[in-house]
Amino acid sequence: MNRIDIKIAGFGGQGVIMAGAILGKAASIFDDKFATMIQSFGPEARGSACSAQVVIDAEAIAYPYIKRPSVLVAMNQEAFKLFAPQLPEHGTLIYEQDIVEPKGISLPEDRMFGIPATRIAEDVGRTIVLNVVMVGFFAAVTGFLSRQSVEDAVKDSIPRGTEKMNLDALGRGFEYGQKLLIERKLEPAFAATA
Repeated sequence: MNRIDIKIAGFGGQGVIMAGAILGKAASIFDDKFATMIQSFGPEARGSACSAQVVIDAEAIAYPYIKRPSVLVAMNQEAFKLFAPQLPEHGTLIYEQDIVEPKGISLPEDRMFGIPATRIAEDVGRTIVLNVVMVGFFAAVTGFLSRQSVEDAVKDSIPRGTEKMNLDALGRGFEYGQKLLIERKLEPAFAATA
């Protein structure tokens, strides 16, 4: 599988759209792949539902819309309830484990990865970097993008003066993902297709 369809969902203020943009940039600019992104959000700036659809492929992308995501990144319970039913049986769920309770889903345990991203972001300095923690975690548990490409995309996407905090957040998310894979004796979910 050369193509990966990613749905990132949460509410406004969690950095959902920025997370999608970072993943797309990492793939298309820094990892020699193709990427598209479509975003959706409510009329309110913060607190409303929002999502980003990111398609990454080794080939040019002819159809950028996602019917059934390969990966769902759920940053809140509402997003999980809305989009988890779209995951195929071989899909991968990545979720904020302090906010999302992944019940009623028929994925095997080795396809579900939770991280306390908000707590990690708070520990780094500000909850606003929750999305960057999730990006690092995504890179580690999927193996679809290199850590370097994601790091380069973060540096290219964030405001000046926040580099240290964001790169710390990225590293903490990535390391949490690597540790989780080791503990569960798993390989990254998409390592063979990267």
